[in-house]
Amino acid sequence: MGKQFLNKVVLITGGSRGLGRAMAEGFAAEGAKLAIVSRKLESCEQTKAALVEAYGSEVFVRATHVGDWDDLGAMVEEVIAHFGRIDVLINNAGMSPLYPALSEISEVLFDKVVGVNLKGPFRLMASVGDRMMQGEGGSIINISSSASVTKSPNSEPYGAAKAGLNALTRSFAAAYGPKVRVNCIMAGPFLTDISEAWDMAAFNERAKSSIPLQRGGEAAEIVAAALYFAGPGASFTTGAILAVDGGSH
Repeated sequence: MGKQFLNKVVLITGGSRGLGRAMAEGFAAEGAKLAIVSRKLESCEQTKAALVEAYGSEVFVRATHVGDWDDLGAMVEEVIAHFGRIDVLINNAGMSPLYPALSEISEVLFDKVVGVNLKGPFRLMASVGDRMMQGEGGSIINISSSASVTKSPNSEPYGAAKAGLNALTRSFAAAYGPKVRVNCIMAGPFLTDISEAWDMAAFNERAKSSIPLQRGGEAAEIVAAALYFAGPGASFTTGAILAVDGGSH
């Protein structure tokens, strides 16, 4: 059986760790060429080396801050200059910094959260989607959060930004159809490096009553949803928001 993404070009933001790296590995295993960007080039290089060793993948890496509007345009042009096109865009980069109280959230902090979780994905969807429309089309996948549809204590700006990303998913699906499909994975609590800061005993206890599957997700459990949205099996699916959250929303 052939690899379903052989020679397809997949751009993943925040692709060097956590959910992004898990998805990068999933696409690499299916023959894709990867463009992996995140804030830390060293982390991208480490992921590249692992993908090359494990799958023989062709991987482009670049340090990129998703909150930097102008640099995102430059990054997209560099990826296209390297590979010739982008077939799949995954807006995975996100941030949800802690704060002591709602009244102590600064304007700078609020703007950073909106910049990475909403403004950056908008810029990339517009830039990459336009290039896809000029070419043979493609698939855009946004990574949202169950915080976008439920109360989100301790991450209110994040939940609001992700709710905006849900809305952009539907709007861009309408704007760029029929050549470009735009879908969203609404992720629940995943046990990635971010969860290392959690009180896991309290989380596990809370999960028993608040999450039907009674646990957090493992990074690899998001991969099948991404492969589905990007692949031919989702050819009649656009504007969809799929919860991969253990039933927590």
